Amino acid sequence: MLVAMSANLYALGAIALWVTLAALGVMLKHLPPFLLTGVALLLGSLLALPFALKDRQAWRIPLKTLALGVYGLFGYHFLLFIAFQHAPAVEANLVNYLWPLFMVVLAPLFLTGVTLRAPHVVAALLGFGGAAIAILGAGQGASGGGWSWGFVPALASAFIWASYSLLTQRVKPFPTAAIGLFGLLSGLLALFCHWTLESPVTLSGRDWLLLAVMGIGPLGASFFLWDKALKNGDARQIGILSYLTPLGSTALLMLVSGRTLTWSIGLAAVLIIGAAVLGTRSR
Repeated sequence: MLVAMSANLYALGAIALWVTLAALGVMLKHLPPFLLTGVALLLGSLLALPFALKDRQAWRIPLKTLALGVYGLFGYHFLLFIAFQHAPAVEANLVNYLWPLFMVVLAPLFLTGVTLRAPHVVAALLGFGGAAIAILGAGQGASGGGWSWGFVPALASAFIWASYSLLTQRVKPFPTAAIGLFGLLSGLLALFCHWTLESPVTLSGRDWLLLAVMGIGPLGASFFLWDKALKNGDARQIGILSYLTPLGSTALLMLVSGRTLTWSIGLAAVLIIGAAVLGTRSR
């Protein structure tokens, strides 16, 4: 019980950091997305250096595990940014937040000994309903409407993050410090994409400060906390708790942009918190 509680606390720590990502992204929206992602991931990877220097074996992991890490960190952000470039941002973001639902329903397929019960499914659907209300309610009047092929990479990004999160429990156990190596290689790949696909820009002092905050938090420490949560907790419960991310992210984004919180945020909060309670009580 105590191990499960600590795992949920690690997950909530990662979620709290991810809540700030959208607001930071808005403040840095003038930067090319791959440059932003690459620099932030590289800065985030530095958090693991003290542990890697202390234990030289921390970054000596099988190539299969390393490929999985790059698949998760780089593949997710690569497809998500493509989605934002070719689909309405509000709807693309909602499709992206199918990943907690995928984590819940795919857990029995990826993890041996894990079964799916009705409360898990109900909680996951409640959470997604709350996320939909929060995101679409906040985006009223800004939606592009209609179908866009950009929803395909958004859906793929959701699958990648869910499958990465589950598959980290299938590979040979590795130290959490190895997440820094995942971030390092993913950041270098993102910078390569910037070099080949985007126009160069000059970063200001404010840009570097915000990038440092992003790297230390939502694109850095969050990945380490997430890994600790998955290593010690129930993927189904953690997936349901993850719906707090779009709720908190949308609410913070509205506050930062000076918009008044609406009834949709309140209703979404009721649904998502209810889902979290139901999911974490399910055994």
